[in-house]
Amino acid sequence: MPSPRETLRALLDAALAAALPERVVAAHLPTADELPAGRVIVIGAGKASAAMAKAVEDHWPGDPARLGGLVITRYGHGVACRHIEIVEAAHPVPDAAGCAAAHRMLADTVHGLTADDLVLCLISGGGSALLAVPAEGLSLTDKQVVGRALLASGATIAEINCVRKHLSAIKGGRLALACQPARVLTLLISDVPGDDPAIIASGPTVGDPGSCADALAVLAKYAIAVPDAVRAHLESGRGETPKPDHPAFAHCETRLIATPQMALEAAARCAAELGLTAHILSDAIEGESRDVALVHAALACQVAGRGQPFSSPCVILSGGETTVTVRGTGSGGRNVEFLVALAKALNGHPAIHALAADTDGIDGAAEIAGALIDPSTPTRAAALGRRLADVLADNDGHGLFQALGDSVITGPTLTNVNDFRAILIDTSTDKPVS
Repeated sequence: MPSPRETLRALLDAALAAALPERVVAAHLPTADELPAGRVIVIGAGKASAAMAKAVEDHWPGDPARLGGLVITRYGHGVACRHIEIVEAAHPVPDAAGCAAAHRMLADTVHGLTADDLVLCLISGGGSALLAVPAEGLSLTDKQVVGRALLASGATIAEINCVRKHLSAIKGGRLALACQPARVLTLLISDVPGDDPAIIASGPTVGDPGSCADALAVLAKYAIAVPDAVRAHLESGRGETPKPDHPAFAHCETRLIATPQMALEAAARCAAELGLTAHILSDAIEGESRDVALVHAALACQVAGRGQPFSSPCVILSGGETTVTVRGTGSGGRNVEFLVALAKALNGHPAIHALAADTDGIDGAAEIAGALIDPSTPTRAAALGRRLADVLADNDGHGLFQALGDSVITGPTLTNVNDFRAILIDTSTDKPVS
């Protein structure tokens, strides 16, 4: 039998494999009979977008030499393509490279299209920062200042992207408007709770039901100070987005090709192959990471101690996107914050192990996917002079798990279906931790 750590890592690997572009793109491409009479332009943005572009080239039903376009991905996530240009840029705070590439996408790549043309738009998580075209009157610096503040505030991804959309010239449906009158087919890999296309990468090709007033309400809720130009832009209403009933969206189709639920179901199948029953709590859990951890800890202890609501041995799976309000000197990271709080609440419970990781391979600002905990985590941390309560207060989960050697490092996974959490409960191995 594999060890608890090997089991948990196998579940993560199964979840990642289920969402790889090479596996999910081909089924959603046009057939040979559906190819347009005109041009085929491939555009996109996100951490998985370059891998998606490569899958398009590999599986295109017509002559791949007809393909052209521009896709923007995160530094280190590029994949070589033959006909589609790949540009790497910064995430989660945009930089000049992403801004310049997104400007070109609007001004050149999708300019002058006709009704006979097809735009294939490849979108995945991370696209909001990579499609960084400031609205008229705003600067890249304005967007960077607001972006950093939002990321540290504890705001949800829906709230963050609401603000982003109303400061942009390309997000919130505006990219689709620039593609008129061409048909637009958007393939989405979802990294947001609820899989709402208007939230994934800030919905560049779908109508936006939000408003400038909503964006201002988010800034007020988290007491975020913004540059004067940003506030004036929102208060004037100049940042209003095209709504879902805009006629341009009549020529747009959106398809979800990989989702957090699909990844969790793949992990559950892997668990069954290993002789474990898996229980999926939800693919859309939100809230402060440390608070979500307390609920998971209570459930795991109920299973271990009372066999309710599930029998041991089993695995509890969940996804979604929690948040971290960074107040300490650590780098945050919602998955490691979850694990520190979980380990603290479990207090060395001998029957419970867990893994949490971001499926793109990057947890917060760290080039680390997440970490593992086991019954010995509190005592090993204490041996290093690290109290879990202090680590939590300092938002330094990554520092702790690197010191313990318990980080999960995948490198760029070339997909992104949000957080993955797995808690293994096996009372048959229940014994005191020495």
